[in-house]
Amino acid sequence: MKTALVMQDRARSRKPPRIARAAAAMLAVAMAAGCTGNLLQSDAPVPDTFRLATAPSAAMGDVTALPLAVIVQRPRATAALDTDRIAISAAGNRFDYYSAALWAEPAPQMVQQQLVSALAATGQFGGGVFAAPARVPAELLLDVELRRFESVTASANAASSSAAPVVHVQVQASLIDTRRSVRVTSFVAEAAVPATENRLAAVIAAFERANAQVMGEVGAKVQAAAVSLPKP
Repeated sequence: MKTALVMQDRARSRKPPRIARAAAAMLAVAMAAGCTGNLLQSDAPVPDTFRLATAPSAAMGDVTALPLAVIVQRPRATAALDTDRIAISAAGNRFDYYSAALWAEPAPQMVQQQLVSALAATGQFGGGVFAAPARVPAELLLDVELRRFESVTASANAASSSAAPVVHVQVQASLIDTRRSVRVTSFVAEAAVPATENRLAAVIAAFERANAQVMGEVGAKVQAAAVSLPKP
């Protein structure tokens, strides 16, 4: 009988008191709520988002639309440029990004859409201009590499520099005739445009001017190459 009572007392001693269990549960709930609050609440500023204005058309006079369609590939780019962050290159080969400012989409995707708009605006391609991947057949393919898309400052510290940066945009483009698997033309288009001052708004305006120059050059050269193609 005494042995049974001792065993019951030991079993009771192994069970945590109800009050202790309730306190532990309340503490876990409080900790979870605190963690969730930290995840959902932030004092970090919301970044400003920018998208470049569509470049003006570089159409040639008296355009007769050709029965050709063009697909524009998403430009290849290094990891440093394949991002929605706005790049800045400082002295000493230092590559950095503007804080609290982003492109509306990754730079290669934005350039792809700019190229589609620039080529479509020429009125040269009666079959249409499409961004890859596209579900339509096309006679022409524009392969693109985005080599430069950054502002450059001579100072090691871009934020404290009094000198205005210079925006560089450079693409390498190849037009492919998919019917014959022939490269029709290949060229580099680039522009360097100084900002009016070392402020983000002025830098974005310089990006727009440099981008417009490059888009205009690509549009004109692709248009001229398409006109020179032999008739099927």
